[in-house]
Formats: sequence, C-alpha cells, structure tokens
Amino acid sequence: MAISCAFPLLFLSRQLTALAPIDIAVLALYFVVVIFIGFYVKGSTNTSEEFFLAGREMSAWIAGLSFVSANLGSLELMGWAGAAYQYGILATHWYWIGAIPAMLFLGIVMMPFYYISKTHSVPGYLQLRFGEGARGVSAVSFALMTVLMSGVNMYSMALVMKVVLGWNISFSIWVGAITVAVYVMLGGLRSAIINEVLQFVLIWAGAALIPILGLIEAGGWQNLKAQIAANVGSNDYTHLWSTLGHFRDNPMGVHWTGIVFGLGFVISFGYWTTDFLVVQRVLSANNLRSAKMAPIIGAAFKMAVPLIVIVPGLLALTVLKNPDGSIMHLVGEDIAAATGQHSYNEVLPLMLIRYCGPGLLGLGITALVAGFMSGMAGNVSAFSTVWTYDLYGAYMKKNASDRHYVAMGRWSTIVGMLVSIGTAYLVAHAASIMDYVQALFSFFIAPLFGTVVLGMLWKRATRAGGFWGLLSGTVASIGMWIWVQRDGGALRYIALSDDAKPMAENLYRALWSFLICVIVTYGVSMATKPIPDAQLAGLVYGATELPDDGATSLWQKPIFWACVVIVVFFVLNLIFW
Repeated sequence: MAISCAFPLLFLSRQLTALAPIDIAVLALYFVVVIFIGFYVKGSTNTSEEFFLAGREMSAWIAGLSFVSANLGSLELMGWAGAAYQYGILATHWYWIGAIPAMLFLGIVMMPFYYISKTHSVPGYLQLRFGEGARGVSAVSFALMTVLMSGVNMYSMALVMKVVLGWNISFSIWVGAITVAVYVMLGGLRSAIINEVLQFVLIWAGAALIPILGLIEAGGWQNLKAQIAANVGSNDYTHLWSTLGHFRDNPMGVHWTGIVFGLGFVISFGYWTTDFLVVQRVLSANNLRSAKMAPIIGAAFKMAVPLIVIVPGLLALTVLKNPDGSIMHLVGEDIAAATGQHSYNEVLPLMLIRYCGPGLLGLGITALVAGFMSGMAGNVSAFSTVWTYDLYGAYMKKNASDRHYVAMGRWSTIVGMLVSIGTAYLVAHAASIMDYVQALFSFFIAPLFGTVVLGMLWKRATRAGGFWGLLSGTVASIGMWIWVQRDGGALRYIALSDDAKPMAENLYRALWSFLICVIVTYGVSMATKPIPDAQLAGLVYGATELPDDGATSLWQKPIFWACVVIVVFFVLNLIFW
C-alpha cells in the first residue's frame, strides 16, 4: 500500500540537467560495447565449467579486479555516498575494517578449500561438508538475497536517470535489466567478468573527478572538516574511531563493539568469505596461487574506494546549495518521495551535475551506470549458478546432461532478472539503501558465515549441527527484525541501547544471529555422531593436506602481500582516527 502511494510521485520528472550530444554518444557506446562482449564470448561458453566459472582461466589480476568490481555497484556508489552524508566518515568502516581483514582471510585461509574441492558454489561446499539439508537452506536464502540485491542496483540506476535526466523510473529499470540479461545469458560468468573489469576502469575514470574538484573547491581536507563542523554543529562527522565510545557520541548511533564485532567480524567475514556473488569470481582463477592472490589484489584496490564514494558524501554536506544559496538538506527516500525533496541516495548524481560539464558528464553518468550494471550482473550470474546446481540440479532434475544445465543457466538468468525487476520497487520504501541492504546481510550472510567457518575449522561439526545451526540463525535474525518493527522498545535489547540507529541495529542483529548459529551448531554437533575423518578430506583443516600454491620467492607468496596490505590498513585507520 505504501509503495503504491509513493511511486506516482517518483514518476514525476525532476530533471536537473540535459545531456549534450557527446554525453549521449558516450552512454550509447557503453551499452553497445557490453552487448557486443556478450555475443563475442558466447562461442566459448558451451560447457557448464565455461558458463558458470569462466572455464577457470582467469589470471589473479583479472579475477581480483572482477572480485572487487562485482561489489562496486549501487552499494558503493549510491548507497555509501548517501550513508557518508547521513553518518559521516563512519561509513568508511564498511570499506576498511568491514572488508580488508575478511578479504585477506578468504585468500589465505578459505580459498584453498573452495578451490581444491572444485565446487561450483558455496552451497555446493556445504553439501559436501554438511549434506543436502544445509545446502538447501543456504541455496534458498542466497537465491532470495541475490534477487533482492539485484533489485537494489536496478532501482539505484533508475534513480540516477530520474534525478539527472528526468527519465521515467520504470523505463530506466527495464533498459538496464534487459541489457544485463542479454550479456549474462549469452556469455555467462566470462562475459560478466570481462564487463566488470571494463566497468571498474570506467567507474574510476568517471567518479574520481568529483572528490578531486570538490576538495579543490573546499580548500583541502582540513578546511572541509572545519566547514562540516560549522554546518552540522559537530566535528563527529570526520572522526573514524574517536567518537565510538558511546552510542550518543556519533551520527550512526553505534558503539565500537558493534563496528568491531558486528561489522568487522560477522558481517564482513560473512559477506566476503561466503557470499557466492564475490567468491564465484575468485573460483574462476586459473590456479591456486591466483585464487589466493585475487582477494589480496582486490583488498588493495578496496582501500582506495572511499576516495570516490565517501569523500563525495562528505563534500555534499558543505557544497550542495539551494537556489537561494542556503545549504541543501537531504532526507530519507520515503520522505523525498512524499515531499519532492532530494534524498540521501541522490548525493552522487547531484555532485556529478555540480562538477561535470558536457563530455565529462556523459563519462560520469556512464561510470554510475557501469557500477549499477556490474552489481546487477554479479547477482544475476550468481543466482543462475546457485539455482541451476543447488536447487534445480539437486532437487528437480538430477544427472541431466551438461548441455541441459547450461541451457537452464541461460533461462534462469532471464527469470532471475524478471524477479529482480519486481524487487526493485521494494527499495523505494526504504529510507536508505544501505539500511535496507545491511538488514538483508544480517538475515542471510551472518548465520551462513557461522556455518561455513565452523565447517572448515572444526572437524567435530556434524551434518545435523550444520543444518540446524544455519536454520536457527537465519530464523532468529528475521525474528529479531520483526520484533523491533512491531515494538520499538526492543531496540534496547537487540542493539543494547535506545540511542541506536537502524545501521547499529543491523550490526548487533547480525552478531546475535551468528552467535545463535554457532551455539546451536556446537550443541547439536556434540549430541550427534561425528563424521569420520576420512570423509572430511579436502573440506576441513586438520583432515586435509593442502597443495603447494607454486610460490617460490618471497615476492610470489600471497602471505607476503597480505601482510603489506594489512600494514597499510592499520596506518590509514590511525591517520583518520
């Protein structure tokens, strides 16, 4: 009911600018190129290995760039720019403590098991470790999450087109959906990876202009901090750690325990090590060393992303002005839909219009579109793989021919995209894209991480323990969310404070669901018969002889480069403390 009331307002044009012919040419050329790539690689995606895992032929650099690019969709470009405006530099935590340690852990610790088991998916690993029950729960929850996340990307791209060009929301959603469906259906993961590398370059080429020009206008970082403090009446927006001593001391209403344990451990490790959307890219690597290096390369690039996402959100607090010269105040998406004001989620397109003229505007718009389509393609290709192998192939049509599964992969791409279109309209009801997304992560990713990490590191975990732990953690997380929605007083129990904001609630909900999963898995495992060690070979530390990754010199060893990245990570956190 609320969505249907809001959307007539969204269909109204609030066009802020018009594209010059050169801008239109740049955007049109991009769409032509991505479609061409799909047709070009179609001939090399005839087997399931080629369609779903790109033939396992990607180098460490290609897999690494695709790994980070698959995550560089609307979550990064629109969602976190809006979150930076809303919460300040605290949003950077989702790039640094909320990504870097987990990406390195994936490369050094978990990747050997994923790679040597030759599984096509994370649910496929759970089937080998815990049986069909755990695979079924994870496959269903992951398939649901991917189509919901794909809808986020679709809606975000349509929002850019509405704000910048005045395009109809539905028209924009369908244009993006059809384009992505065509090139993923034709070329599978290989096509998605090639386009993601292209999109990575475009995103940096287009989006880097905003922070550079914005910091020049603001007079540098120190002047920007002073202007933000003057405009919002506090300097809390520009400190990364020093304001996390109490829920009331920072704009996010979060305590450091929520950032360190809820985000830095549960959500971060859960997403980067068990979300098949990103793990699938690493599984395409051509050897074990490349598979281990890909997340490390991705982590190095990930640390730089706040420059093109967080900084524009901070700049918007000072440089965005109303026609009368006063500071523009942005609001939640639900309020914006009802009043016609600009929302948090529109920060990046508003900044793009402010700084980019003809030609550069087309490049910037193309960069945003590339990011959204990268996110859509990543989710849809992952959905296609999990549906084909872990739902259709496991429960509906076992032992079909390889050619049949490839055909099903192509058809499920179309179906997944159609379902995603429906979910795109749900996002309009969320005040903030990132609050919506983090809620999804707490539902599905947090308990999944508990199951996977126990399965890899603890031999005593049994099949019944894995199944009941995963199911109980997922149900508990959704139950906690419903509890807070119906009774606001529940926030003091879930997030440990009445002062907590929605983002803080998501972090603590994820932490509790992870702990519930672990406790149930432990209890059930201790009460059931252990799995013989012989059946755990290749699946669990202590029962597996890990193969040599082929590195001989120090410079070739993934652990060396992981140490370099983690040192830089600590230095950056100290600088912006």
